[in-house]
Order: sequence, then C-alpha cells, then structure tokens
Amino acid sequence: MGSSWHCGIADTDADRLPDEVLLAGLGTGDVDFALTFVHRFQRVVFGIAMTVTGDPGTAEEVAQQTFEWARRHAQVYDSRHGSVRAWMTTIARNLAVDVIHGYPSAPVAPDDLSELLAAMTDTSEELPGAHGGAAVLRRALACLPATQARAVAMAGIYGMTARQIADAEGIHLDTAKTRIRDGMQTLRDT
Repeated sequence: MGSSWHCGIADTDADRLPDEVLLAGLGTGDVDFALTFVHRFQRVVFGIAMTVTGDPGTAEEVAQQTFEWARRHAQVYDSRHGSVRAWMTTIARNLAVDVIHGYPSAPVAPDDLSELLAAMTDTSEELPGAHGGAAVLRRALACLPATQARAVAMAGIYGMTARQIADAEGIHLDTAKTRIRDGMQTLRDT
C-alpha cells in the first residue's frame, strides 16, 4: 500500500491527527509528525510573514524561524489560550515584526541578564517613546527580588522552561517554578 507505520499509526493517517498531537510530535523531534505539522501550517505561516515583511526571502526566513521556535517551545503551548493555528500565527507575526523593526532574534545571553534587568529597571519613564505599560512593567520588575526577576525574564524573554532555568541557575526545579510563579503573580497584580 505504500503507507508505513509509526507508533501504531499509519503515516497516511498523520494528516488526520489533531494539531496538538502534531505539535507535541514536533517538540519531541518526531520527523513524520514534524513534516505533517509543517505541511499543515506552512502556507498560513508564510502568508503572515509575507504580509508583514513584504519580501519573499525575508518571509521564508521568518517562516523557518517560526517552525524552529515552535519546535523548541512546543511544551509551553496551552490549548486554553487558543488553537495551535492561532499560536503559530502569533509567533509568525511577532517574529516578522521583530525582523522589520530590526530587533535581534536572540536579545541577550541569559548570563548578561542581570545587567539588562538593572538597565531596564533604572530607565526613566521620561524617555521619548516610552509607553505607560512599559514603565509599569519596569517598576514592577524593579520591585521583584532579583532571583524572581531573573526567572521571569528567562521564562518570558527566552522561553526557557522551569527545568532549563533550574539548570542555568543551579537551583532545584521546584525553586525555579516557585520563582516564576511568584514573580508572574506579582507582575499580574501590579
């Protein structure tokens, strides 16, 4: 018949799998699921990137970055916040906007995070172009204990998991989770 089997599922059946299953497969490095996932979303991701950038070459780079980002961060997808399609289009749009505004795709190394946080929280809200929301966020970050601010930044800016943060900081996993949770709760309350 020409169809092969993968984990008890015929490859021809992969097209019928839910987006969430394909995303999970992408995140674990499953080649068959990854190919099906990319095939399913390549037009919409490229379309968003093309609409934002207006350049086919740049749009192709953004599309590749989008799928790579989705692969690295598949475990953080939460269906309560929207569909996989909405998640992918948001990633593509954000990356495309970053490209046209000249933002680096990897902002700062986590090792340099302390200096970045200090600069962010010491910045005056009187800067030209500063938004009220950014000023509130800077003040809230400044109020967080340094360990929580680092954990929140590592999770929010770098998309690091609690396990990755724990490893990077040399702390227990539960401590990393607590720092992220408490820091995010403080930011939400602010």
